[in-house]
Amino acid sequence: MRGILTALLLFAALLIAPPAQARQAATLAIRGADVSSLAKSEALGGVYRDANGTTGDALRILAQNGVNSIRLKVWVNPADGYNTKTQVLAVARRAKALGMSLLVDFHYSDSWADPGKQTKPAAWQSLPFDRLKQAVYDHTYDVLDALRRQGTTADLVQVGNEINGGLLWPDGANSTWPNTAALLNAGDDAVKAVSPSTRVVLHLADGGDNGLYRWWFDNAASHGIRYDVIGLSYYPYWHGTLETFQANINDVAARYGKPVLVAETAYPFTTGDADGWPNIITGAEPYPGYRATPQGQSAMLAKVADIVRAVPDGRGLGLYSWEATWTAVPGNGWDPADPSSGNAWENQALFGYDGRALPALAVLGSV
Repeated sequence: MRGILTALLLFAALLIAPPAQARQAATLAIRGADVSSLAKSEALGGVYRDANGTTGDALRILAQNGVNSIRLKVWVNPADGYNTKTQVLAVARRAKALGMSLLVDFHYSDSWADPGKQTKPAAWQSLPFDRLKQAVYDHTYDVLDALRRQGTTADLVQVGNEINGGLLWPDGANSTWPNTAALLNAGDDAVKAVSPSTRVVLHLADGGDNGLYRWWFDNAASHGIRYDVIGLSYYPYWHGTLETFQANINDVAARYGKPVLVAETAYPFTTGDADGWPNIITGAEPYPGYRATPQGQSAMLAKVADIVRAVPDGRGLGLYSWEATWTAVPGNGWDPADPSSGNAWENQALFGYDGRALPALAVLGSV
C-alpha cells in the first residue's frame, strides 16, 4: 500500500511541476540600468516620476520596478567635474542602501571612450609606459578603495569601455597586444587588491560580430589577460540582427567558459525630440518589427533579455539599459566641455518626456 501511495504522489508531482521552459523563465541575476548621467541631471533640476506620475527619487523608482543593479562610468578629469569619484561614491551609497549591486565602468579618459576613440587623460599624455601602467593601477585602486571604505564595494568592474581596439591609445592599442595586456592586467591587479571577490569585466561593442569577439578574446588568452566576465554592447540598430547577437553571445560563453553580460543596450520609445538637439536614432522602426514606441521599446528590451537568459549553462548574467535616466535637462548634454550641447539619447531613456517611468522600466525589472 505504501508503495502505491508513493507512486501516486510522484505522479501528481510530475503533473503539477512546471515544464522545463517555464523553469528557465526565472529572472536574470542582473536587471540593471546605467545611471551615469543622474547626478548631473539632479543637480540641474531633472525630475523623475513613477508610472502613476508621482515625483520621486529616480533610484528608488528603479528599485521599486525591480531594477537591482546600477552602472556608473568614471572619467579621470572631465571638464564639467561629473562622472568622477565624487559622484560615483554618492550615487553608489544611495543605490546600495536600496539593495542594488554596482558595476563601475572605467573609461581611463577625461571624456567618452569607445571603439572610435580611446584618448588618454590629459594628465597622463606624456607618461612613459611604466608610469602609464602605474597610473591605471593607482586610479582604479583609488576609486574602488574609496567605495570599499564607505561600505559600498563594487560588485563588478569594467577595466576599459568598449575596448575593441584596446585602450589609452596609442600605447595600449591592439597593434601592440603585450602593451594592451599590461595595462588591462594593471587594472585587474588593482581591482583584486581592493576586493578579491569583485569580478572584472572586459567589454567590447558590436555584440553581433563573432569574428571580432573570437579575434579579441583569443588574443586575450594568448597574452595572459585576466578577467572574469565578458561584457558586450548590443544596440540592435547598429550591431547586427538579434540572431547574430544570439549566436555570438552563446559562442563566446561556451568558447571561453566565462559568464556573459550585456553591459549596454537601448531602444527608442519615440521619434520625437525633447531638447532641440538631434537624436542619434530617429527612425520610426529602427529594427524590423519593433517600432519606436513605448511598446516597441519594451518588446525589444524583453527580447534581448530572453537571449541572455537562454545562454547555455546559465552563463547569461543579465543586462544594463544604457543611460536609463538621461532625460532632456538643459546643461546635461553629451559634451562635458560644452554646457550648450544637448542630449541625443533622451528618446531612449526609461523615463518619458514628462519624466514619468515608461513601461520598459517595469519590463527591465522583471526580465
